[in-house]
Amino acid sequence: MPKEQEKVQEPKTTSSIAKKVIGFAWKTFFLGLTVVVLYLLSVEHNILYLFGASPSLDRLENPRSDQASELYTSDGQLIGKYFRENRSPVTYKKLSPQLVQALVATEDIRFYEHAGIDPQAIMSAVYGSFRGEARGASTITQQLAKNLYKTRTDDSKGVLGHIPGLNIVISKTKEWLTAIKLEQRYTKEEILTMYLNTVDFGSNSFGIKVASQTFFNTSPDSLKVEQAAVLVGLLKAPTYYSPRFNPENATRRRNVVLGQMVKYGYLPEAEADSLSQLPLVLDYSVENHYDGPATYFRGAVADYLQEWCKENGYDLYRDGLKVYTTIDSRMQAHAEAAMEEHMRRLQRRFDNHWEGKNPWVDENNKEIPGFIEETIKRTAYYRRLKKKYGDDTAAINKELNRPRKMKVFTWENDSLEKTVTMSPLDSLAYYKHFLHGGMMTMDPFTGHIKAWVGGINFKYFKYDHVKQARRQPGSTFKPFVYVAAIDNGYSPCDKIVDQRITINYVEKGKKKSWSPTNADWEYTGAPMTLRRGMGKSVNSVTAKLTEQIGWETVVKYAHKLGIESPLESVPSIGLGPSDVSIFEMVGAYSTFPNQGFHTEPMFITRIEDQNGNLLYQFTPKQKKVLSEETAFLMMHMLKGGMEEPGGTSQALWEYDLWKGNEIGGKTGTTSNHSDGWFMGVTKDLVTGVWVGGEDRSIHFRTSQLGEGSKTALPVFGLYMERIYEDKELGYTMGRFPKPTVKISKKYNCTTVLPKPMPDSTQIDSVLELLNFGDIL
Repeated sequence: MPKEQEKVQEPKTTSSIAKKVIGFAWKTFFLGLTVVVLYLLSVEHNILYLFGASPSLDRLENPRSDQASELYTSDGQLIGKYFRENRSPVTYKKLSPQLVQALVATEDIRFYEHAGIDPQAIMSAVYGSFRGEARGASTITQQLAKNLYKTRTDDSKGVLGHIPGLNIVISKTKEWLTAIKLEQRYTKEEILTMYLNTVDFGSNSFGIKVASQTFFNTSPDSLKVEQAAVLVGLLKAPTYYSPRFNPENATRRRNVVLGQMVKYGYLPEAEADSLSQLPLVLDYSVENHYDGPATYFRGAVADYLQEWCKENGYDLYRDGLKVYTTIDSRMQAHAEAAMEEHMRRLQRRFDNHWEGKNPWVDENNKEIPGFIEETIKRTAYYRRLKKKYGDDTAAINKELNRPRKMKVFTWENDSLEKTVTMSPLDSLAYYKHFLHGGMMTMDPFTGHIKAWVGGINFKYFKYDHVKQARRQPGSTFKPFVYVAAIDNGYSPCDKIVDQRITINYVEKGKKKSWSPTNADWEYTGAPMTLRRGMGKSVNSVTAKLTEQIGWETVVKYAHKLGIESPLESVPSIGLGPSDVSIFEMVGAYSTFPNQGFHTEPMFITRIEDQNGNLLYQFTPKQKKVLSEETAFLMMHMLKGGMEEPGGTSQALWEYDLWKGNEIGGKTGTTSNHSDGWFMGVTKDLVTGVWVGGEDRSIHFRTSQLGEGSKTALPVFGLYMERIYEDKELGYTMGRFPKPTVKISKKYNCTTVLPKPMPDSTQIDSVLELLNFGDIL
């Protein structure tokens, strides 16, 4: 009986155990599923701040990657970018099919099949890890999630994210979740495009557009198969597979990519074999902030945009703004060419003038002892040495005198640089021998700045001599004396005697006197019209006129016309002792051709976002500061530099600028010829030019070489020749417009000098030539 009972109960026991096992399995499954779901929800919602934040819905639908802001000229040329990561996005239509095929074949062959995560790739990676093989399982979508949302940065870590090992699991989970959500919101084409726009290709090139330009000087839609394979190969390790720095590795990796394209049917094997035999051919050029035209201008624009972005909630270096400027790329090229042509020639003249001597001298033309040693103490390099070595002057001097190989600027060749071996002290002395220049052109009616040359070479000399620098303007400041006089009752034909003058005045409670001298140290003792006094730049006439109208009045008018720099209210104000910028001077002079309206110089017309939506439109700011009659008379006065006997602008006659043309101009030269200026006005444009040494102690020693008509005026002459020759610009020669109002003051008083009587020897020579000698 027991045996029978055992036989009956046995199936029940087996069935019970099976049920228990199955039940336990289900419970384990559901428990595991619950844990997984809770884990995923916890990661997604960052429960108790343990896991770190995940990308929000808004960020997913509006993904943001750093994009370079672009700077365009008025004629539509891209002249520069502002970036931390040099990236310019493209659309899917701008990607070559071969590029897409190479990417999919190499990085994610099941890209078009999965929904963000590739289970097969994950299983292969797990299996490979057991066998000691490292395999990647990330899909293109996962990589995009990591690139776009920085899922592995400290900012995205929670409390648990700082635990080694666990942090990788959490970040990987975020990538999976984000990848799935990206697949739900974007098409495969959009994901591919975003991926190629975000990845780093090395050599400061982010995104496929910049990479194509950097390595092959082409666009993504024009890439050849072998070029596309090189760029896709770079994604594995941009430095190790760099075609520029590791060409053998790059070639090997390129051929792997070609092999993958063959493997998955994107490329015939014969073609791949042929392409794999090709040498690596690059057209390599890394874009940086020193490249391209108008480098100084771009710096000035950046300074302004930084403030604008701060006030309006944008990041110039990340937001991909499109900034449209007033600069004309053709005029800018002409300005840079004119500056280079003249400065090459002028530097040779300067070097010959100082041959065998150093050009840093005191008021008595004696070399300043210890000039280089004292100057280097004001450099950042010296401060770094001081921080490193403290008061150990021997160690500092050793470094300052230690020769090392370096590249330096030179006018000797077209590359504008050469490799030399110099110590830091030698290098500083070398650079102090160079003359510098600045130039700006403006449309006086709109305020649009059309050309901006801040120096001779931005790579080696960063200081901008247009807006950043302020130097004494010398006689180019005299028109502010004459405009103040004409606006207060004087006329161009009024006369002042050219004679020695001493002006007594009180400054800060102290009695002082000032006795200016003329540039040539000569005085005619004769009455001279105001027009000739300004045209010939006679100091005695300017000083006397300043005394008559009051130097406070001159300061008032200079500020009224746009000079914002501090000006000393002293009798010598008209001779330009106070520092001003080219930017201010061009803006102020532009009031004269603009019928008395001062227009603030402007260099930006509009700003758009990365999608082309208008963010801000800039308009000219104008203010009536002179009567039209005064403005017209000042234009007539400015022509005196060309038309009056002894006019200081007459060196312009050497240039091809005179086919029915009128030009107003004013030269300027400061004490010891430290600064040379020229301000030129045509019917369409106003241009200012400055030339001088980096320090005021570096200059020519004679007026024949150092006055503004020799150092600055030629840049204007060469530039305007190019402007008129370039017919596409539309600037033509012509006379200044006639006034639209009645001119009540007399101004047609061109000076006619009496001819000196010839002596008897000259008379005899002339009569002999005329065969009249026998008659007399």
